[in-house]
Amino acid sequence: MFAPYKIATLIDVVAGHGLAAETVLTGTGLSPADVADPHTLTSIRQYLTACENVVTAGVDLSVAYDVGAHLHLSAYGMYGYALMCSPTMRDFFEFAVRYHPLATPIQQLGWRQDGDLAIWSFTEIYGDLMSHDLRNFLLRQQMMMTSTHMRDVMGVHAHPIRASFGLPDIGRTAADEATLGCPCLFGQPAHELHYSASVLDQAPELANRLTRAMLEDTCDRLVGQAKMTTGVAGDVYQLLMLAPNGFPSMQAVAQRLGMTERTLRRRLDEAGQTYATIVDDVRRTLTLEYLTTTRISADDIAWKVGFSDSSNLRRAVKRWTGRTFAEVRRG
Repeated sequence: MFAPYKIATLIDVVAGHGLAAETVLTGTGLSPADVADPHTLTSIRQYLTACENVVTAGVDLSVAYDVGAHLHLSAYGMYGYALMCSPTMRDFFEFAVRYHPLATPIQQLGWRQDGDLAIWSFTEIYGDLMSHDLRNFLLRQQMMMTSTHMRDVMGVHAHPIRASFGLPDIGRTAADEATLGCPCLFGQPAHELHYSASVLDQAPELANRLTRAMLEDTCDRLVGQAKMTTGVAGDVYQLLMLAPNGFPSMQAVAQRLGMTERTLRRRLDEAGQTYATIVDDVRRTLTLEYLTTTRISADDIAWKVGFSDSSNLRRAVKRWTGRTFAEVRRG
């Protein structure tokens, strides 16, 4: 369901290394004309295949950084522009994680503040589908993409303090450090990019609270579409959307998907999700859609999304949005 911007960038970058577009697209079912059409929709698997083709062709890992450096926020449509308009960098971090399903995600994005550090974390989702070389390529690409996005909103002097790779050292640490502009540690417990927490209260160069609020409404709708089409979590999301006011049990959903409840729980855990979180997300998506596009009463919305009464609904709206029921309805 993703626009082909990442594949197009990959093709453009490796063209300078002598790789033809047809080589990059082998096995994806895409043609160069498809990638040049902004209306084409592509999948994460197609992007993984394209990157695997590049790795198999023997390109240097510096190409991964080059691709990441070319993927500016302006390539990400509404998601990218909303990030650029974030009122503060803390909002930027939170929005990036919340709406990351819109960004053709190869890794699950997270963030936390740990003392004087603001830390991006990257959890592999498709590690079991990747070769060792492809993991090295995509994680370096992700590190550089995130670093590029930070510079897009804070200026060219915004550099990370350190990068931690949950990968073994392959003898190119000096090159990695020169490219990322910070110390790089390998063999770490997790993949992380560290910044000073002092950035969190700063305002991006293009901060605009009203524009961000407008774009967030659009992203809410888009992320619902993304979740309905991505992995086992998407399958669960879609099933729950079909019967919102009578959510089936996790066991019933597992049976519908042809697996045991234990297997479903494990696969959701691998994707960084829980059944309860998806139920809450479905309720949130439907509630905000009813609130902003209809005049249905609070009692009726509560019934439609499975709340026992409107008081519980109103508390949930406040938790989801930080605004009251009436404030959300007024827009």
